[in-house]
Amino acid sequence: MFVYSKIVKRIVVLMCLLGVFLAATPGQYKEYIDKYASVAVSEMHRSGVPASITLAQGLLESAAGTSTLATKANNHFGIKCHSDWKGKKTYKDDDKANECFRVYSNASASFRDHSDFLRFQDRYKSLFDLEPTDYKSWAKGLKKAGYATDRLYADKLIKLIEDYELYRYDSDEEIPQTPHEIEKPVEVRQTKTSERISFSLSRDIYQINGVPCVYAVEGDTYESLAVTYGLFEGEILRFNDASSGDVLHGGDIVYLQLKKKKGAKGLEKYIAGDGGETLRDISQRFGVRLASLRRFNRLPDDYVPLEGDTIILRR
Repeated sequence: MFVYSKIVKRIVVLMCLLGVFLAATPGQYKEYIDKYASVAVSEMHRSGVPASITLAQGLLESAAGTSTLATKANNHFGIKCHSDWKGKKTYKDDDKANECFRVYSNASASFRDHSDFLRFQDRYKSLFDLEPTDYKSWAKGLKKAGYATDRLYADKLIKLIEDYELYRYDSDEEIPQTPHEIEKPVEVRQTKTSERISFSLSRDIYQINGVPCVYAVEGDTYESLAVTYGLFEGEILRFNDASSGDVLHGGDIVYLQLKKKKGAKGLEKYIAGDGGETLRDISQRFGVRLASLRRFNRLPDDYVPLEGDTIILRR
């Protein structure tokens, strides 16, 4: 009897894992990904939530857009009302009977609210210290923080990400162009050294290699800039390949998003001068991740550029 009970439990666990795919057909999953990948990528760049995680949660929570909440309320992530919700509401049984869920005007509004829901709640704060490509830790962190009561929630997200290769959308090279309802990005006008963008903030924001950045002024710290631009300190340090305690000087470039994995087109390489630049200085100058420069050039962590050294910026 004991052995039989253990077998039954194992079957139940397996059915729960497979249940991710029983609610919708593979074709519906593929159609959902094609339809909403660009929204997830846009939200990743706006909020820092990995696109793979957003898509996997959307697939799981909405049964690839076929659930009643998704079709009737445009709610793709099963987000409940909570005390701060002022919008329309709908009610259905969930963990408890007749629970309140948020209603959105369109699917993109649901995606945006999902990003904000994670970003602005303290219990999810630690997720934003993770690498955006570390989808396994993100999935486990969501479960640990209490996003869902299903004990297999993280396993289901990871399975979806790996079966449908959703991790591709966390890469700068995989940005689909499918039209969606997210607002268009602000227009950019070229300047001599970088692209200037108009934002309603206290200083100009520029782009280098397509990555938003500001130039530090005396008195700035990574912590103060993180507060100013709605980031966590761990994020802004990671964006700039910096460490806690690093000092900013006037004119230093500070990136507000992850730098690119390779240099801009037309900037294939850089010849080091005699100005004592570090590899990180070059990384900041061209908006390329330090890890990428080390990988492209097969360099050790303690490498110091010498005058005349060729640094490959893109492959």
